[in-house]
Amino acid sequence: MAEFELDCLGEVCPVPLVKAQKKIASMAVGDVLTVHIDHSCAMKNIPDWARKEGYNVEVEEVDDGEWDLIIEKNK
Repeated sequence: MAEFELDCLGEVCPVPLVKAQKKIASMAVGDVLTVHIDHSCAMKNIPDWARKEGYNVEVEEVDDGEWDLIIEKNK
């Protein structure tokens, strides 16, 4: 299992979603991606997309208006 990070702070949708989709596509099953975001639209879109794909998703609020989305590629 490998762990990857994407710093998408300051970027607005759909950029964080597109970056997350591209990164997940290159990862192996069992790998974990942490996406750092501060845009509320990405806070909704990325977890919705990941769950629809069947991935495990955790959302951690790092600060007021800043989140880490932890996505496990489990299939």
